[in-house]
Amino acid sequence: MRNGRTCYVVAVSTLCFFLIAEQSQAQTVNAQTSGANLSGTVKDAAGMAVPFAKISIKSQATGVTADTQADASGGFTIPNLSPGDYEITASAEGFAAQTTTVTVSAATPPTVNIALAPSATAPSLSDLGFSPSQTQGSAAEQARLDKRSHMLKVHQRFGVITTVPLVATVLTGLAAGGKQTSSTDRDVHAALGSTTALLYGVTAYYAIFAPKIPGTETRGPIKAHKILAWIHGPGMVLTPILGARAFSQKSKGERIHGIASLHGPIAVITAGAYGAAILSVSLKW
Repeated sequence: MRNGRTCYVVAVSTLCFFLIAEQSQAQTVNAQTSGANLSGTVKDAAGMAVPFAKISIKSQATGVTADTQADASGGFTIPNLSPGDYEITASAEGFAAQTTTVTVSAATPPTVNIALAPSATAPSLSDLGFSPSQTQGSAAEQARLDKRSHMLKVHQRFGVITTVPLVATVLTGLAAGGKQTSSTDRDVHAALGSTTALLYGVTAYYAIFAPKIPGTETRGPIKAHKILAWIHGPGMVLTPILGARAFSQKSKGERIHGIASLHGPIAVITAGAYGAAILSVSLKW
């Protein structure tokens, strides 16, 4: 009886041993044959991470697909993949989807880096409801704008050039209008004044006759520039007229009198307003 019981215990113990050994061997085999982890990053063309990009993986052998998502730094990991070839597709809003093929091996965990290019499927102007006539530029309007830009550039150049004889005219006027009666001083002053008036006329022409662009609002420095023109513009007309009367009186040996006596003050005011107009579009404010 005791021998039978002993044999029974030995048999049960042997069976348990084999079961435990088999289970341990199965776990070892599963551990040895578990799939590899595929990791990678998703970046844009500039090398910046594309956060939370959608990742899709497809086995070329079985056609089975699985989806995951990159993290905030563009990184992703797909665990437990069987050896074989896979298609990895990455996509994100604003980017064109990019697909690449990678071979997964249990020996060496693969790493894949995917670069996404900007999407070329953004809605066109016609998709947004704009007609071709609204989206196409007008050749006539472009020509008008080009002509205005050219004339205002010429206006600006002549405006700067005009300051040279203008300053010289004011300085020589100090001697021409004083007690000194030298005809040479008056002639130089008159010649410089005439040159200033001529250049100013050319400058004004390019500003006045530059094509106007409807709907363009004048503000800031340009508005100040135009306001000052209402001061130096009339002044540039009156100054040579009064100067001619003063020149005539001086040439006759007379003391400057009457309306001709306003030639000097008006000339100074005109020169000051003109200088301020130049500065208004030359300085940032």
